[in-house]
Amino acid sequence: MRNRFLIQLAVILSVGGLATAAIAGSAEDFKAAYSKAEAASKKALAMKTGWSTTTKALKAAKKAGDAGKYDDAIKQAKEAEALANASIAQSEQQKKLWKDAVIR
Repeated sequence: MRNRFLIQLAVILSVGGLATAAIAGSAEDFKAAYSKAEAASKKALAMKTGWSTTTKALKAAKKAGDAGKYDDAIKQAKEAEALANASIAQSEQQKKLWKDAVIR
């Protein structure tokens, strides 16, 4: 009975270890996330709708990536991408909604 418990515990711990390893980000994951964020940021800047917070998040992602902290770097890159996409969405929304604010 005790051996069965130990075997089950070993299986659970090994599966948990594999799941943790799968979650941990790699340099390739960071590069992919960073390039997506950078592309979205460039699009926002080209539309003249870029936010300064996007640039700060990209710099933080680059700094964390250079330090080898890929989990943090990926998180920052995804945040930068979300910010860039939000600034683009805001711009597109305002193109339509400004007419409602004009006094007639």
